[in-house]
Amino acid sequence: MILFPAIDLKGGQCVRLKLGDMQQATVYNTDPAAQAKSFEEQGFEWLHVVDLDGAFAGHSANGNAVEAILKSTKNPVQLGGGIRTLDHIESWLSRGLRRVILGTVAVRDPALVIEACKKFPGRVAVGIDAKGGKVAVEGWAEASELGIIELAKKFEGAGVAAIIYTDIDRDGILTGINWTSTLELADAVSIPVIASGGLASIDDIRRMLQPDARKLEGAISGRALYDGRIDPEEALELIRAARAKESAE
Repeated sequence: MILFPAIDLKGGQCVRLKLGDMQQATVYNTDPAAQAKSFEEQGFEWLHVVDLDGAFAGHSANGNAVEAILKSTKNPVQLGGGIRTLDHIESWLSRGLRRVILGTVAVRDPALVIEACKKFPGRVAVGIDAKGGKVAVEGWAEASELGIIELAKKFEGAGVAAIIYTDIDRDGILTGINWTSTLELADAVSIPVIASGGLASIDDIRRMLQPDARKLEGAISGRALYDGRIDPEEALELIRAARAKESAE
C-alpha cells in the first residue's frame, strides 16, 4: 500500500483545485521542486504529478517544473496531463519519469495505450477521472458517455501498470474517498487501482488499510497533506505497520 503525495502544476506553481475547476486553484508552493524534496524527506516513497495546464491544452505546459522535480528527488515519479502521443511518452520516460499516466487519450485512442504498454512495459498507467459516474476528459472539462468499468476493461491484459481513479465530485473538498466505486472498480479488473479524490483525514488512511481495500495499490493525497489534516509521520507509520502485519501473516 502506497500513499502518493500529489503535486498539481498550474503556471509553474504547486496548486490544488476544488472540484476540478481551474478557476478554484489554491497555490501551496511556488517551488514545486522544493515541495518534491520535502515529500521525500518526510518519508514518502513515490510522487504523483499532474500538469493541469497540459491536461487542458492537450500537450505539456509545465515541462520545466517537471524536470526540476525529477532533479530534486530520488523518489519515482508518475506524471499525467497532456501526454497524448507515443513520442511524448517516450520523451518523458527517457528523462527519468518512472510512469506516465494516460487519461484523455485512453478514451480517444485505447489502441495507443495498448501499444505504449507493449513498448514500455510497467511504465504506463491509465487515469480514469469520473464525474457523475461517467468518464471525464480534456482536463475534466468534458464528460463522455463511457462508464468507468467499461473503460477499465478495455485494458485488461494489456500490461497497464495501474489505474488512477479520481472521483472529480470529491476532489479537493475533503469529503473522503469514494470507497464504494473505487473498490467496485478494483473488483472488476485485475489491474492495480490507485484511489484519488477527496482523501480527507487519517480515517481515510485507516480505511485504506482494511482487508477489503488491500487489493488497491494505494491512494493519492493532496489538499489534506498541504492543509495539515493528515500528519505524514502518523500516516506512513500506519502503512508500515500494516505492511509488517501482512508480511507476517
